[in-house]
Amino acid sequence: MLKNKFISFILFFIITYSASFIGGMATISFKEPWYSELIKSNYNPPDWVFAPVWTVLYLMMTLAIWLYWHSKNRDINVIYIYFIHIVFNSMWSIIFFGLHQILLALLILVILIILIIILIFKFKRVNNVSSFLMIPYLLWSCYALFLNLNLYILN
Repeated sequence: MLKNKFISFILFFIITYSASFIGGMATISFKEPWYSELIKSNYNPPDWVFAPVWTVLYLMMTLAIWLYWHSKNRDINVIYIYFIHIVFNSMWSIIFFGLHQILLALLILVILIILIIILIFKFKRVNNVSSFLMIPYLLWSCYALFLNLNLYILN
């Protein structure tokens, strides 16, 4: 049983952090000089903040889905929603940094936030800890929506 839990954690870790890897590659490859030339609001944090925050959030997401997976009464459809949400998470970086489409990235972020909210409610029915682990991610994504909207308005 312990071996299965370890293997499932590693698999969810790889799946979740794949979004980070894909997003990071898009960001590194296409961010500059475009992003530096954008007009940013005073609410934009320094660039160095994003990597540590996202690293912690991805770990919390991994723990949330892993705990849900090992809960009684889990629903496989919720796992599929989680995977879909990971795709949208990756898509934001590709669309924003890769394609430089601020408005489309904003729409992707709205969909992502809706998926996070759905996951929080679905997790809550089965595992409260999983639900709570997703709340910082929701809050950060809402902040990202605010920043994305400001970038759209200012540029």
